Amino acid sequence: MFAVIKTGGRQYRVVPDDVLEIGKIAGEVGTIVQLGEVLVLGGDTPVLGAPTVTGASVAAEVLQHKRGPKVIAFKKRRRKHSKRKRGYRDEITVLRITEILADGKAPTIGPRPKKEKVVEPAGGEGDDEAPKAAKKKADSKTSAKTPVKKAPAKKAAAKTPAAKKTAAKKAKNDD
Repeated sequence: MFAVIKTGGRQYRVVPDDVLEIGKIAGEVGTIVQLGEVLVLGGDTPVLGAPTVTGASVAAEVLQHKRGPKVIAFKKRRRKHSKRKRGYRDEITVLRITEILADGKAPTIGPRPKKEKVVEPAGGEGDDEAPKAAKKKADSKTSAKTPVKKAPAKKAAAKTPAAKKTAAKKAKNDD
């Protein structure tokens, strides 16, 4: 079953479990909202509204409120030394369609539970992990203190043919 809904001056074709971005609507994240302007109910026997289907609504879960991409409106009038730059970002609500309702029914499906992050224990015993972590820190400190030996710059520069010529010219000038 599908439905065509109208919200924010736009029309959307939706089916259950669709995720869509619409213009900002009232509702907190994790709550169920009902969208009442249903233009078409589709399925085995489609129902067309005139202009809307009476008693039909779409239940959706609010997933997120966010802002859209930046849109810049730049206007310039040639040879008039006049220009204007304005920008804006649309307020967007992200919805997941939970169910399509007909005949004035109330939503039966609630919001999905949030997935909790599973925190695994560091190991069988906490005492064994502390010395390993301390040992890793000690190893990184000692490796950072050891100086890095570099090749002398004069020897590396003398290896190139251009450097050999300049070194020979300097030796002639010194004589």
